[in-house]
Amino acid sequence: MNGITGLVLAGGMGRRMDSRDKGLVVFRGKPMVAHVIERLAPQVETLVINANRSLGEYVTFGYPVVSDEIGGYAGPLAGLHAGLRACQTPLIVTAPCDSPFLPIDLVARLHAAMQEDIAELAVAKTGDQAHPVFTLCSTTLLPSLTAFLESGGRKIDAWYSAHRVVEVQFDDVAAFANINTIDELQHLQ
Repeated sequence: MNGITGLVLAGGMGRRMDSRDKGLVVFRGKPMVAHVIERLAPQVETLVINANRSLGEYVTFGYPVVSDEIGGYAGPLAGLHAGLRACQTPLIVTAPCDSPFLPIDLVARLHAAMQEDIAELAVAKTGDQAHPVFTLCSTTLLPSLTAFLESGGRKIDAWYSAHRVVEVQFDDVAAFANINTIDELQHLQ
C-alpha cells in the first residue's frame, strides 16, 4: 500500500532463544526475518528493519536497517521510535521478526479500520488478546512516543492507550504466533 512503511522489529536480545538473534535463526530453511519480509513487503510501499546487532547480516536482505536510539534494548517501542524517525511515509506498520505466519491482509485490514474509526493507531487482536507489536500508526505520534520513552515508559499498551486506537479482530490466532524459544522453533519446523 502506498503511504505505508513496514517495520520489521528485530532489535531484541533473544533471551528466551539462548541469546541468539531471533531474526537470523533458521526456520524452515531460511532466517525467520526472511519469512516476515516475504509476507510484509508486498503489503507496504517500503520496508525497514530495526536491529541492534548483526547489522551487516540484516543489510543483506536489501532494506535499510535502523538501530534503537534509546539504549539498553528498551523493547519494541524503542524499535518503533527508530522506525518512526527513519520513516518517509505518513504511516508505519510493525511486525516482529519472529512471527513468520503474519496475515497477508494485515496491513489492508488495519488500514481500513484506522480510516473508518479516524484512529491514530490500529492494533491486531485475536479473541480477547491484543497483539500490540502488530500495529499500524501515524507518524505524527513520534513526539508522543519520544516523550513516553524519555519518561521511562516501555509498555506498548500504556503508550497507545493515550491515543485514538482501534483494535482489529483477526480469526487466525496462529498467524500471530511468535517463536520465542528453541523448543517452539523445533516444534514448528
